[in-house]
Amino acid sequence: MSEEKSLNFIEEIIEADLKSGKHQSILTRFPPEPNGYLHIGHSKSICLNFGLAIKYGGKTNLRFDDTNPVTEDTEYVESIKDDIRWLGFEWANEFYASDYFEQLYEFAVKLIKKGLAYVDDSTSEEIAKQKGTPTTPGVRNQYAERSVEENLQLFADMRAGKYKDGEKVVRAKIDMTSPNMHMRDPIIYRIKHAHHHRTGDAWCIYPMYDFAHGQSDSIEQITHSICTLEFIPHRPLYDWCIEKLEIFPSKQYEFARLNLNYTVMSKRKLLQLVNEKHVSGWDDPRMPTISGLRRRGYTPESIRDFAERVGVAKRDNLIEFSLLEFCVREHLNKIALRRLVVFNPIKVVITNYPVGQTEQLSTENNPEDVNGGLRNLPFSREILIEADDFMENPPKKYFRLSPGGKVRLKSAYIIQCDEVVKNDDGSIKELHCSYIPESKSGSDTSGIKVQGTLHWVNAADAIEVEVREYDRLFRVENPASEEGDFKDYINPDSLTVVKGYAEPSIKDARPADRFQFLRKGYYCLDKDSSADKFIFNRTVTLKDGWSKGK
Repeated sequence: MSEEKSLNFIEEIIEADLKSGKHQSILTRFPPEPNGYLHIGHSKSICLNFGLAIKYGGKTNLRFDDTNPVTEDTEYVESIKDDIRWLGFEWANEFYASDYFEQLYEFAVKLIKKGLAYVDDSTSEEIAKQKGTPTTPGVRNQYAERSVEENLQLFADMRAGKYKDGEKVVRAKIDMTSPNMHMRDPIIYRIKHAHHHRTGDAWCIYPMYDFAHGQSDSIEQITHSICTLEFIPHRPLYDWCIEKLEIFPSKQYEFARLNLNYTVMSKRKLLQLVNEKHVSGWDDPRMPTISGLRRRGYTPESIRDFAERVGVAKRDNLIEFSLLEFCVREHLNKIALRRLVVFNPIKVVITNYPVGQTEQLSTENNPEDVNGGLRNLPFSREILIEADDFMENPPKKYFRLSPGGKVRLKSAYIIQCDEVVKNDDGSIKELHCSYIPESKSGSDTSGIKVQGTLHWVNAADAIEVEVREYDRLFRVENPASEEGDFKDYINPDSLTVVKGYAEPSIKDARPADRFQFLRKGYYCLDKDSSADKFIFNRTVTLKDGWSKGK
């Protein structure tokens, strides 16, 4: 009997809330800002919010935090929706913070009327100076003494577009001596004359994230608002706004964000990589974006498994990229179609095989899948093997092909190398081998045992393919924490393009297919492919070549 898995701390809170009757059901939300593509860190939040709702019979809202019109775009909105659906989740409702602009404005008016907010004419530099430091209290300026009537008029004038960007802000009136800097009269509204991707030019004032977030949760009656640890200092303001506005008491809970080594997880930094063309786009297979991982061949199952294995913690840590690769390897081993592909070919002529004859050998598509079916491999007198699988003067215990040596060809026959034919310059032109007819895979009666098995392709039917071998985008574990520009640490060998020769069934490859090129790694068809050009991306190697020995 398997041991029951222990609950994480958020599950414990939810179960206690449901048991006590505090909530009859749970409602979570995933609130991305549409200012970039989602990355692997977001996948953890997606899996957590949607997963909790599924586990406890609740629902999850998708809410776009579109309060900053300068950086947001409809392209990002659509990509986010695509990524969530690809991961296997569906939201109960699709909302936008901009849906609530009128209501949020009224909330700010309510705070002004209660004497809990005011219009400030100070510059951002003056406000920062007046706030003090973590060890010295802030000092409230003269604008905090404005009357309710004056503040209401000024706020209405801000909305009417009478002031320029930065001329005025609205600040909550809380406590300039608070040890929490976020509570020292935080800005809750600012002026931005910018076109919004949904509301157009209807607004020129926009709520700050800290003001929009909690109130949006409350409007939707979110029961458990789950954020990452950096929002812990923001929670008192979240609670203060809800309390003073006397609205539905959503509660915020924090967990550790996902930090992955050998990459960066900041949308601002990822945007730099895209804009400065260090990568081909947001979906470049080296990017940690969900769309990049998808293009590289990762599966939603592997990413959900990764999020589950990382777990829900209260302390930030750096997760090894090799764990993500382990998860995709585990899944691809079960589902990937096996194919024979030779990268660096050397011709083998099987001298005792009938000239002009081609036979079709039958082999499994995936030995791990009982329903995977069979496919045919053409076999004839001339084949290609990897040049690395032949050595003229091999060391002891060399089990690949060498003069006089025998190997098995995968799903075919045992062959013996009889002669090495060379070019005038001394390089190898081709190998002349003989095959043992009785050694056919599946019906071997030869009695001969060999220790080496090689992959190969039939020379006459080989399909030329382009193979893109991807590696870590950065050459240091934590590029964001290194001195200087993080882009100085980009791995110059993060992409290598090689030519390959594949068995003819590769022509049937579809974008959704996943492949194991035998003895090479796991691959998928890239979107740049065409009917006459096949391009494959390496998802991951067959074995972990990065992790330190345990």
